[in-house]
Amino acid sequence: MSLGFSSSLVPTILSSYLSAYEDRDTEMGLMLPAVNVNKFDVLISPILILIRKNLIVTIHAENVKRMIRLSRYADAFMRKIKPNLIQEDKLSIILTRIIDENNNQNFEHLRALEAQGDELSKNLLDPMASRGIIAPEIHNMKHALISYLDTLWATLDVVNSLRHGDAELITDNPKLLARIGILADDVNRHISLSEHMSEVLASGLEVLQSIYNNQLQILNNRLAFVMTWLTILGTAVLVPNTLATILSNPVFALGPGDRVWYSVLLFVSTIFATWAAYWWVKKKSLLPIKVD
Repeated sequence: MSLGFSSSLVPTILSSYLSAYEDRDTEMGLMLPAVNVNKFDVLISPILILIRKNLIVTIHAENVKRMIRLSRYADAFMRKIKPNLIQEDKLSIILTRIIDENNNQNFEHLRALEAQGDELSKNLLDPMASRGIIAPEIHNMKHALISYLDTLWATLDVVNSLRHGDAELITDNPKLLARIGILADDVNRHISLSEHMSEVLASGLEVLQSIYNNQLQILNNRLAFVMTWLTILGTAVLVPNTLATILSNPVFALGPGDRVWYSVLLFVSTIFATWAAYWWVKKKSLLPIKVD
C-alpha cells in the first residue's frame, strides 16, 4: 500500500494456485511459479509482480535467487530502453525481461530432472537391480515431472493472459507483443520436452514390469522343474515300497533263501518305476526342457 497499490491486490493473487493474473486497469498483479529441484523434490515458490503507472515491484522468498543475475546488469538493460517510448512500452519491455529470466531459471531445472532420468536408465540396465529401489525412484521421478509440468502450464496461462488480455498497462505494439509470444513458444517447447520425458519414464515402467514378469516366469519354471523330478523320485520310491510291504506279509512266508531274488525285484521295480514315471511326464510335456 505504501507503494500505491490497493490492499486487496496481493491477497487476490495469492488466493490462486501456482499462478495468477489480475488486471485492474490502473494496476496489475501477476504470480508466477519459481521452481527449485533437489533430486526428486520439486520446490515451488511464488513470485509476485505488481505493476502500476511507472513502477514494477517483484516480491519473492529469500530462497528465490533468480533475480540476482538480472539485477547485476539492470543498469545496462535499462539504458537500452529508448527514452522516447511510451510508458506502456517501457513497462512491457521490463516485464517481459523479468518473466523471461524466471522462465530460463525454471528451464534449467529440467536438466536436473534429465540427469536423474539418466541415472535411472543405468539402473534399468542392471537385471539384478532391486525392485524395491528402482520402482519408487521411477515413481518419484514421474511425480517430479508432473509437478514441473504444472508450473509450466501455470506460467503459460499468465503469458497468454498478458498476450491476449489487452490490459491498459501493457503495450499494444505488435513487435513487443511478439516478444511475449516468444515466451509462450519457449514454455510450450519445454512442455513438450517434459511430456516426452514422462512418456520415456512410462515405457521404463513397462520394461521394468516385463523384467519382473520374466523373473517370476523363470522362478515358476524352476519350481516346476523341481516338482516334476520330485514326482518322478516319489513314484520310484513308492512302487518298491509297496512291493516290500506286500511281500512282508506272513502269507508269503519269505525266508533268508529269498534274499537274492527279493533284492533283484526291488532293484528292478525301482528302475522300472523311475523310467515309467519319467516317460509319462515327458510324454505329457510336463518336464521343462531348459531352465534359464
